Amino acid sequence: MTTSGKRFDLLIIGAGPAGLSAADVAAREGLEYLVVEKGLIADTVYHYPVGLTVFSTTNELELREGGLKPCREKPTREELLSYYVRFALEHDLRINTEEAVTRIEPLAPEGFRVTTTRAVYEAARLLVCTGAMARRRRLGVPGEDLPKVHHRFVEPFPYVRKDVLVVGGGNSAAEAALFLSEGGARPTFAVWPSDWENRDPKRGCIKHWVRGPLEREIEEGRLRLFLFSEVEEIKEREVRIKDAEGRSHALRNDAVFILIGSDADLTLLREAGVRVERSGLTEVPVYDPETFETNVPGLYVAGHFTNSRHIKEAVAVPRRVVPLIAQSLRSAQPA
Repeated sequence: MTTSGKRFDLLIIGAGPAGLSAADVAAREGLEYLVVEKGLIADTVYHYPVGLTVFSTTNELELREGGLKPCREKPTREELLSYYVRFALEHDLRINTEEAVTRIEPLAPEGFRVTTTRAVYEAARLLVCTGAMARRRRLGVPGEDLPKVHHRFVEPFPYVRKDVLVVGGGNSAAEAALFLSEGGARPTFAVWPSDWENRDPKRGCIKHWVRGPLEREIEEGRLRLFLFSEVEEIKEREVRIKDAEGRSHALRNDAVFILIGSDADLTLLREAGVRVERSGLTEVPVYDPETFETNVPGLYVAGHFTNSRHIKEAVAVPRRVVPLIAQSLRSAQPA
């Protein structure tokens, strides 16, 4: 463990779209900054399924206008990941990857000491952009720890001619079921009736460009739709599951994907004194909606674990916040 010899103006935790946007603005503001990331650059994008088409349009994903040039209207996972990595390299952003933060300590009269798996840093301001994928949600049913059960979908090819159950009601589950069906598996898509009947984009319905092909796979008999109420038990060769009317079924099964969402890990923020509140199914840090500063002075948040969860906002919020941070640092300097 080493101690950094200098005090940074701004330490940014996380190198996803929000962290990259923040680093870009910090560099243009002339701040002494550093980004620390526990995984890779754009780690959340890296963990998307192989070949996935991203929901957002190009202008919602770009860090600077005109840099992202996908082959089609919307970029694939690979195109977006390449864009973010190239952006970081071309603009020489100061990013330490595979370095996890283990502790955040507020200092008196201001500033922070941040301990990571490699070093100890001090910074006048802190911007946390850690995303919301740290903890995959679980059903909590018997058999969920069997090797055939997965909480992340990567690609369909290992499951050709296998019976696969996909559980979930959102886009991630729908896409996995579609990919598996198109890729030669024998998938069953278990979805709650309320999610399947939801057609409201404001309530997180399955996107139309996913639902259309999904319904075609169902109509042509390659994908089974199962409206369910409860997964009872996962066994080596089958899954016990109740339908929407409460009747129990035993489905032959080789693999299970439980794709019911994920949550941020707010442990470090809590330990630093940041207040947390519930927002729907998740918890979010409490912050000023204009400045994104938390109740801990000098500690800011941005990205998917706040109430601004769209990738467009993950990019846009740091563009507003970092100049405010720069201004606060300048005003604190002696005349």
